Amino acid sequence: MAEFSSKVLEYERFVNEKLKEDLRLILEQRDKSYGQIAEYLQLKTTIEKIKESKQTEGLKTKVDIGCNFYVQANIPDSSRIYVFIGFGFFLEMTLDEALKFIGKRTKLLNEHTDRLTDDAAKVKANIRLVLEGLRELQQINNEPETQRREIF
Repeated sequence: MAEFSSKVLEYERFVNEKLKEDLRLILEQRDKSYGQIAEYLQLKTTIEKIKESKQTEGLKTKVDIGCNFYVQANIPDSSRIYVFIGFGFFLEMTLDEALKFIGKRTKLLNEHTDRLTDDAAKVKANIRLVLEGLRELQQINNEPETQRREIF
């Protein structure tokens, strides 16, 4: 009986320390990817607005310098921008090049988030499988009780 209890505790520890931690890390990565997608889409919208205005010289804007503190900025030439390409590097691009890059980058990030979502579903399934196995071993009834009405 002591061996049975130690095995149950071992499986519970595995679920809580390994599987749930893996799930948390996967979801954090997915949220980070969603954040990057949102930033790229915001940049795409900004580029499209710049292109619509057809104003490439003397563009005035507000820039967030941190903690939602904005300052007015004057952009002498808005025909080229710097785009974050990853690993701490920025690349100067024309507006059309930036739009193409953003399209490719968001496609890759969406594929990555889809893979992470699939991985999260697999980990959730493994958690559910182990918990169901533990319930079976401990002979715990998982069915909800039928609701009864109180007369008094």
